[in-house]
Amino acid sequence: MRIAIYSRGIENNQQQDIRLLLDELAARGVEPVFYQDFFNQFYSAIDFKAKYSTFNSSADLDDSIECIMSLGGDGTLLDTVTLVRDKGTPVVGINYGRLGFLANIGKEELHSAIEALVNQTYVLDKRTLIHLDANIPLFGEVPYALNEFSLHKKDDSPMIKIHTYLNGEFLNTYWADGLIVATPTGSTGYSLSCNGPVVFPDSGSFVITPVSPHNLNIRPIVVPDNNIISFEIEGRTDGFLCTLDSRREIVTKEVQLAVKKENFGINLIRLNENNFLQTLRNKLSWGLDKRN
Repeated sequence: MRIAIYSRGIENNQQQDIRLLLDELAARGVEPVFYQDFFNQFYSAIDFKAKYSTFNSSADLDDSIECIMSLGGDGTLLDTVTLVRDKGTPVVGINYGRLGFLANIGKEELHSAIEALVNQTYVLDKRTLIHLDANIPLFGEVPYALNEFSLHKKDDSPMIKIHTYLNGEFLNTYWADGLIVATPTGSTGYSLSCNGPVVFPDSGSFVITPVSPHNLNIRPIVVPDNNIISFEIEGRTDGFLCTLDSRREIVTKEVQLAVKKENFGINLIRLNENNFLQTLRNKLSWGLDKRN
């Protein structure tokens, strides 16, 4: 069994955690395939004698890779989405970060996670991706996101006007700092911090959430994900931020932008005992009240 391992990097105090992971993999005969930049950070500090290999890009990940393991927080797991692309390779997130909505397997559960991977006793959650179409090349070969697409004013420039359409029919003009179109997975991310609703991962919807709207009667709206959502932007500056998850491009108001559901999804691995409701309760402390 071969498992690709991706991480943005590790702190010095996490070397012991990496050593434990490598020991667990070696004990079960799993061959790790390390992201090269990550491997360069720890190979001299950790003595690892088992068989391994490395990769540098998505093109290096062939069908022999049974899953990709993301070590870090949710941002690290979002990086792996650009590596998997349309291959369908499952992704498992081990939370070395903080909150961990996506990378929701704690490092204290590492033994159980490796055992589940080897025995294939895990559950696959298929998550929707959002795809960006534009009349100029944007975001290279990965014009899609797991969490959200957003438009935003730059730095301290004035608010912008975003004329928004559903399948060509006018929806609303948002006078705001920006606008977010979140997938169900992304509903617990940036959209939630802007008072967007939490929706279930399998709800088949997008959440349109304004960022600091000028009109207080403007609220987030949930729309079916079979809509094509298009935009026209007005503002006093020439450039605006266009983002897919943590990646961003500068666009002008002449650029034509539209988002829709991507024609492929991403498979997230979860352990049998974990589900979305448990994640909500654990991460948002729902149901915990000191008066009880």
